[in-house]
Amino acid sequence: MTPSSDFLHGRLGPQGPPVFRLGLSATRRPGEHAVRSALDHGVNYLFAYSFDTQITRVVRSLNAGGREKLVLATGAYYWLLDRRPLKKILENALRRYRTDYIDVFQFLGIQKPADFPPRIEEELHALRADGKVRAIAVSCHDRQFAGELAARGAVDVLMIRYNAAHTGAETDIFPHLPAHHPGVVAYTATRWRKLLTRPKGWPQTEPVATPGQCYRFQLSQPNVHVALTGPGNEKELLENLREVERGPLPEDEIAFLRRFGSYVHDHSPRFRWN
Repeated sequence: MTPSSDFLHGRLGPQGPPVFRLGLSATRRPGEHAVRSALDHGVNYLFAYSFDTQITRVVRSLNAGGREKLVLATGAYYWLLDRRPLKKILENALRRYRTDYIDVFQFLGIQKPADFPPRIEEELHALRADGKVRAIAVSCHDRQFAGELAARGAVDVLMIRYNAAHTGAETDIFPHLPAHHPGVVAYTATRWRKLLTRPKGWPQTEPVATPGQCYRFQLSQPNVHVALTGPGNEKELLENLREVERGPLPEDEIAFLRRFGSYVHDHSPRFRWN
């Protein structure tokens, strides 16, 4: 096995399933052919929304053996809970994907601790105990709260924002992981493409980040098990795959990404969670 293949293959946490470390989100609707191409190239972590018809059709078309190779992640956003209980959302997902189980069932979009009350945590644990969910997860914008969840082993997987402009997870979340070793999925590698454009005042003699550097930055962090990519088409998907196949980002490029990311963070429009 070459160093680059070691870099690209692992597990979703020490006890989690085997994963190709670049995961796929079809949020930008790259096309069903692009989803199939991702699978052909070894991608097996799929993050799907309820309205994601492209991933839905691909998952439905897989035979039993093909389904077992996938790690399918889906779930419910916290603001939907007034309308449907988690169990109902899970049952709808099982029917939608025509599967007997969901690999990673997520409670998505937590912005503050109040968005994840004890009853929701209890519901998630009950769904896992029923056997139709193999791992429970949250996506959380509140880094300190995500660190608390990791420290007490509340969930099996954490989906967090981590990129060169947002490195706070290194102090707020990652130090808490050894207590229970949850899997970590990182998203928005390019900070919604802000790392790919020249911010005002950045010297013209200095480069900006490339998509490949952004994904390799995430994956060079040993606490990150999967980095999500959301290509707009198959060409972008294949470019991202070629880049991550190059392996870990060299130290000088990591230093550049940190310097550039800090500048982007300080000189681009601010987000609520910085």
